Amino acid sequence: MQAVGATLTAVGAIGAGLLVSAPAAGAATAGATASYNGVCGSGYKVVNSMPIGTTGTVYLTYNSSTGKNCTVTIRNRTGTPTYMVAYVRNVDSSEDQTDAGNYTSYAGPVYAFGRGACVEWGGVIDNLQAWNYGSNCGSLAGKASQKDWFAGRR
Repeated sequence: MQAVGATLTAVGAIGAGLLVSAPAAGAATAGATASYNGVCGSGYKVVNSMPIGTTGTVYLTYNSSTGKNCTVTIRNRTGTPTYMVAYVRNVDSSEDQTDAGNYTSYAGPVYAFGRGACVEWGGVIDNLQAWNYGSNCGSLAGKASQKDWFAGRR
């Protein structure tokens, strides 16, 4: 796990020009969908999620006791190590964390304080991405995102 703000910029820049509309946050994908695995820890509840193509799901969780958000990217099927990213950022404070590497089942967890602030969050599995900007603003309940993007290539 590493706290690197430049990673989102680099990953976003890689997908620039290939952005198309994403399915609505939390929309079901065809086939087996990865369930949240509880890896963020005790007290974290799922407040939003996005499919990453048909390969997996990125989850945003929140702990109302600590005020922290946590993101984890989970593959639908475990297997050969594949490039994956989990990312979360507090828009107000610019606190962010990124976990990027080759994983067999999930990337993350990554954390950012989110009480009273909007967060950006997203994930990557191989050449597929899902990013959510300016959503889940200071509330335990998931909110519709202002912008959801899905890019088909890294």
